[in-house]
Amino acid sequence: MKAKLGIAPIAWWNDDLAELSDDVSLEECLRQASVAGFTGMETGRRFPLDPAELGPILGKYGISVCGGWFSGLLLDGEIEAEKDRIAGQMALFKAMGAPCIVYGETARSIQGDRSQALSTKPRLSEDEIRVYARKMTAFGEWCAEEGMPLSYHHHMAAVIETEPELDLFMKHSGEGIPLLYDAGHMAFAGGDVLRVIDNHHARISHVHTKDVRRGVIDGLDRSRESFLDAVVKGAFTVPGDGDLDFEAIVKRLAAHGYEGWFVVEAEQDPKVSPPLEMAKIGHRELLRVMDAAGYEVVAA
Repeated sequence: MKAKLGIAPIAWWNDDLAELSDDVSLEECLRQASVAGFTGMETGRRFPLDPAELGPILGKYGISVCGGWFSGLLLDGEIEAEKDRIAGQMALFKAMGAPCIVYGETARSIQGDRSQALSTKPRLSEDEIRVYARKMTAFGEWCAEEGMPLSYHHHMAAVIETEPELDLFMKHSGEGIPLLYDAGHMAFAGGDVLRVIDNHHARISHVHTKDVRRGVIDGLDRSRESFLDAVVKGAFTVPGDGDLDFEAIVKRLAAHGYEGWFVVEAEQDPKVSPPLEMAKIGHRELLRVMDAAGYEVVAA
């Protein structure tokens, strides 16, 4: 089985909280990721949207686009409107040979609002999840038909956050909307990270290897503190620096035949946790667990 190792620029600059950002250029970010050993990077706000401009920059550092976030609004919106909203990113990703667009539902989400406590996250009934899941399936099918599949990101402070919410979403959606598996978000939400793989492995198309610091998470006052407060406090980190057992996680994915990208996506304060140092720790740990799980790590 083959695995590719990527990283997200959120370690260098945070698109939701500008204060958690290094004053580094895209090229310096790519250089550091390459030095750490990664061959893929997800997109962020400092990426040019013109493939003719972006391609040579990525090529200089041996990096390819291995995904990237799209702030979806389909929960409260219409499919035709989402088609228009995603068109530019879809064209860029197709040109760059990206494997997928990471779909994150931001309608009603409080993930970017520091004034909203974690306990106030939006909640849907099963009937509401059923309607939403069917819309997501139809939209995902259209994106795939257009040549750029989505991968659905369950996410803290969003409508699909917890393991039961994800189970319902997967129950009522179809293969047209694949799943991005994020161990860090699922652990933060109180879910069983291995059981989620066992239950939904057939739909997992992309993996974020986000680790957590359980001491930080357990110490949060969820009735008062927000998702961004948790990030600032250091809830997330890279594999090898946190408390999740990534050897067990990766072995479980391997047991179900997952092949593809493993992307380090660990937002934290770059002044407290220097991105290059963190990237090296994450890459070293992923190489270790990939070997233990029987993966061959290949370049993008």
